[in-house]
Amino acid sequence: MVQQCHRVLILASVGTIIIYLALPFRFASHYPYINGDRIEDSLIAQVTANVSLQQSFDCIYKDIIENNRFVYDNPLYHEGILRGEEIRPGGEYQPEQCRAKYSTAIIVPYRQREKQLHAFLTYMHNYLRQQLIHYRIFLVEQSDQKPFNRATLFNIGAKIAAEYGFPCLVLHDVDLFPLNSGQMYACLEKPRHMCSALDHWRFNLPYRGLFGGVVAINTFQFQLINGMSNLYHGWGGEDDDLYERLRAMGISICRLAPEYSEYTMLKHKPEHPNENRRALLRAATLRQQTDGLNSLVYKEVERRMHSLFTHIMVET
Repeated sequence: MVQQCHRVLILASVGTIIIYLALPFRFASHYPYINGDRIEDSLIAQVTANVSLQQSFDCIYKDIIENNRFVYDNPLYHEGILRGEEIRPGGEYQPEQCRAKYSTAIIVPYRQREKQLHAFLTYMHNYLRQQLIHYRIFLVEQSDQKPFNRATLFNIGAKIAAEYGFPCLVLHDVDLFPLNSGQMYACLEKPRHMCSALDHWRFNLPYRGLFGGVVAINTFQFQLINGMSNLYHGWGGEDDDLYERLRAMGISICRLAPEYSEYTMLKHKPEHPNENRRALLRAATLRQQTDGLNSLVYKEVERRMHSLFTHIMVET
């Protein structure tokens, strides 16, 4: 029996390699993307009302984008928060030496991943401040014991971020980390799939409609499509549902070149799958006008200004 299982595993591995070699059109080099020399012109300059006007000149982003370099191996980014005094209560930062041109709310859905959260906050605060943007991290924690509802937590975070005036949202899983410095955390005219070159997929894109993990979208566009569906309890389906909502409204997505879009995924236990996800996805656009931001029901248990993030604890 053991030998039979071993043969099955070998055949499966060989099959995967054959598919990988035989179907190159499925992978990253074959999707359209924005090259490095076009990124800055594609970014939309938008800031919140509280961005300081004391500085006499705007921050310069050309060098940050052009000098795109691998930074994930820098131990200083992981060991602790560098110059923590720069970060305001609620996990907010804006540069003092120049006026930021971009304001971004980073929304992180969360439950019971303390080690990953610590690693995420340490790395991302060190990473993001090098980009000279104005940002704030919103951690939306589901405190009840119901199946995890990632999309609802994103909706809650987007609603609260809009109350703070943020024009750009980055919907960000806690276990994903950008590898290269030039992946700007700001919005473009089109919603952007940011982690299209993920190590979990051998830095390839499994399919063009993949639109999850890390996504940048204008607050107006997120509101226009009525946010995400609130019906996906458990793992899977909500990202594809979001993609279908965009398509139904005639909104196409974009990506940056692979060398800007490389991410790593931290290891974690598999989530309990949503058994209804396929049926829900088939009716995604039919529910779009009635299922989303306008049907959002939750109880805000607590909102606290942590030193590294705005903590929003909710029951769904």
